[in-house]
Amino acid sequence: MNPELAQSPYTLREKAGRMLWAVTQATLFRCSFHNWYRWRGLLLAAFGANIDPVVRIRRTVRVECPWNLSVGHDSAIGDGVVLYCLGPVRIGARVTVSQGAHICAGTHDYTRRDMPLLRLPIDIEDDAWICADAFVGPDVRIGNGAILGARAVAMRSLEAWTVYSGNPATAVRPRPPFAD
Repeated sequence: MNPELAQSPYTLREKAGRMLWAVTQATLFRCSFHNWYRWRGLLLAAFGANIDPVVRIRRTVRVECPWNLSVGHDSAIGDGVVLYCLGPVRIGARVTVSQGAHICAGTHDYTRRDMPLLRLPIDIEDDAWICADAFVGPDVRIGNGAILGARAVAMRSLEAWTVYSGNPATAVRPRPPFAD
């Protein structure tokens, strides 16, 4: 067997952190009362996440590598959302990530035989909405106020204040910016 294939892309510290987080997530996080948002934010912060105090993260959310997660003020992460934060995932202020959405900041370099892990960032800017069961792939920026419709797939960046749907996500119509 090729020794490069046997080498893990994770450091010993990351492996230990992932194991400790898995136990914490399966117990203290998952078994918390449904409205204990601050408690779940504190648990994530204890593992290195940058979580605003005013964030609503449901207890059925699954987070991988919370130290790569940042969630801004007054954002909401719905039931069954997967935040696969192998790379940095930044969720801005007033963002809604609806139930069942999958935010995936990891992939593999398929151009190489050994298919090394790539940990590419995802940036979801302020006032965006990732609708139910939508998928956001690695190295994608969701612009301010953009909407990724239900079950849509974003494998490239989305422009601000635009509604997208489908697989792959295509622009459907503009979304009027908020008048503050």
